[in-house]
Amino acid sequence: MPNSDTSLIRCRRYRKRILEISQQVSALHIAPAFSCTEIVDLVYNELMSDSHVDGGDVFVMSKGHGCMIQYVILEEKGLLTSQDLDNYCKPGGILGAHPDFGNPGIRASTGSLGHGLGMIVGQAYAEQLKRSQVQFYVVLSDGELQEGSTWEALSMAASLRLSNITAFVDNNDFTSLERMSVGQPAFYPVVEKVSAFNWSVTESDGHDASALRSALASLSEAMPRMVVAKTTKGKGVSFMEGVPIWHYRSPNSDEYERAILELTSSA
Repeated sequence: MPNSDTSLIRCRRYRKRILEISQQVSALHIAPAFSCTEIVDLVYNELMSDSHVDGGDVFVMSKGHGCMIQYVILEEKGLLTSQDLDNYCKPGGILGAHPDFGNPGIRASTGSLGHGLGMIVGQAYAEQLKRSQVQFYVVLSDGELQEGSTWEALSMAASLRLSNITAFVDNNDFTSLERMSVGQPAFYPVVEKVSAFNWSVTESDGHDASALRSALASLSEAMPRMVVAKTTKGKGVSFMEGVPIWHYRSPNSDEYERAILELTSSA
């Protein structure tokens, strides 16, 4: 059984690294990365083996603006270098504000919301026809569920019975600066809507590794699966949690020190 304490340690380390990078650029998407940190950690460190990170099982960060968590994990796994991360969004650097296909470990270019799941469905169907064992994992934002293309992909995945797809919705109740529950109240309940599209779906605490594991274990292996993960935008730093301005902003030096102190003292 994986150790949840180990996941906590990794996730604090990832958040600190993202904050370090934030001090080298004028702005980056901290809060969107912090809300899905535990989810992406689970995918890379428990669901996909190291040998599958770049060449076997596939992970796509469909909510491309959350890519900082993907970058720091790929750095730790040796697919990206510390120089790659230090040159984030700088002239001559390879890493931008959204993932670009062709960079080490990046399996799809994303950022235009609503595209990631469709790309996954096409690839997953190809692997199903080849009878391969490749598994596909994708993280969607709740904002992406406003895109019709996402629902077309949900329908096609179920029609093709693509049991090699596992999706996570980073349900932090924000689209950029607006609460989903305020601006799009008909969005809820999410689980029932996805279930109506013939997916095996459940809800979970998105910041609890044990809860995420239990949620996955409860889903059918005969159809596409989804965990709607209830998360907090900016999770891990108290003054960032649920505060819209942190969608795309770098902390000043005082805010940076406060954030690092919080993450360190929570260890």
